[in-house]
Amino acid sequence: MTLTVYNTLTRRQEPLETIEPGKVKMYCCGVTVYDYCHLGHARSYIVWDTIRRYLQWRGYQVHYIQNFTDIDDKILNRAREQGTTMEAVSHRFIDAYFEDIRRLNVMDADEYPRATEHIPEIHEMIKALIAKDYAYASGGDVYYRVERFPTYGKLSGRELEQMQAGASGRVDAEDQEGKKQHPFDFALWKAAKPGEPAWDSPWGKGRPGWHIECSAMIRSRLGETIDIHGGGGDLIFPHHENEIAQSEAAINKPLARYWMHNGMVMVDGKKMSKSLGNFTTIRELLDRPVDPMAVRYFVLQAHYRKPLDFTDEAITTAESSWKTLKEGLLFGYEHGEKLGFDNNGNNLDKEIIKRFEESGDDDFNFSGSLAVLFELAKELRREGNLLVHEGKTETPPEELAKQWQTLVTLAGVLGLEAKVTEETNNTSGITEAEIEELIQKRQEARKAKNFAEADRIRDELQAQGITLIDSREGTRWHRS
Repeated sequence: MTLTVYNTLTRRQEPLETIEPGKVKMYCCGVTVYDYCHLGHARSYIVWDTIRRYLQWRGYQVHYIQNFTDIDDKILNRAREQGTTMEAVSHRFIDAYFEDIRRLNVMDADEYPRATEHIPEIHEMIKALIAKDYAYASGGDVYYRVERFPTYGKLSGRELEQMQAGASGRVDAEDQEGKKQHPFDFALWKAAKPGEPAWDSPWGKGRPGWHIECSAMIRSRLGETIDIHGGGGDLIFPHHENEIAQSEAAINKPLARYWMHNGMVMVDGKKMSKSLGNFTTIRELLDRPVDPMAVRYFVLQAHYRKPLDFTDEAITTAESSWKTLKEGLLFGYEHGEKLGFDNNGNNLDKEIIKRFEESGDDDFNFSGSLAVLFELAKELRREGNLLVHEGKTETPPEELAKQWQTLVTLAGVLGLEAKVTEETNNTSGITEAEIEELIQKRQEARKAKNFAEADRIRDELQAQGITLIDSREGTRWHRS
């Protein structure tokens, strides 16, 4: 099987051929740290985390970098509102980022460079662009000459006359002071304003523009050309378009072989935004509470390039589906000792792995991979119920061990993990024998018409995660 990816630059799906065989240099645009992360961030970083995990599963050595933008108008405005400093705001929300994103089982990047740590590298890149006449200084600012780069627009597919320098709210819509030579030129360096943080430069005190930050950090940390550059679809223009223009003009080499973008999060069919009042942060969702793994499951159900519609019903459905998968993941911990599992994790089902990888290799179609795991989890759940209620399984224990170990391994590739508690392992908490004993006492209480005692026992079991199901054949139970 060949791993293929959709390349935004070429608008087609291509085999992944890395610069250095067996290694992937991957950069993802990170957050501007002025507020708590929202569901759009959750989707983006779950996606890139899972792609990274999958590449590692397929045998690649991945060097993954995600930046923090820690100097920006939004950060400065928040600092003024709160009567504090840019640094204080940045540190606060970087800490909040890690709190939120780690709850979703997103692995830390290999490096987290910050814009303010790369001022010298930014200066050097701007100097190179000025020397090649791709940039010019004007009144303390430095601008990139968009018309000088003949393929400007190749990533977004826009013609120059269609473009607006104010796209995404990141670039000034109007050149009020008349510093630009062309209205679509964008800032590489901004002259200092009173009361703002500033750094010395050959063009006077100021701070970097947004786009130049990533170009400088990529070159500093990963080299001139990388394998994969990722980010949200809203970054295609102008941010990634401008990264390409300034980087390739400076070094005369492609910035990235593959440009990949995840789709946007919608809310009831509308784009999520603060202005519409449909904006939800990660911590607001998880504090409802919603199981973080259910959120991760929800994100992976849709192909990463497609829009993802967030609704209460969709989250409820994802929670139900995750519960099924979770029961499958816990199968070996709950029943493995009784079935004689050795838990060495080396006996995996090759056919299931093949089906899992066929989807993953098809432009990281994790929704297809997830369907393979869900089918396996349902079967393990069924076998678990048979074991609990009838004392036997239909499938030989050695085959169940293989299926379970395969499920746990492949779910881990997608970052989906069920927490194994002491109760799950039956090293503490209520045991199966204790459950059966309480059920017997409940039956005796019901026969004696002591319904208050029967209800008390039922509630006691429910509090410990045990649900009772009464029928003509007797009382069955399962762990909630």
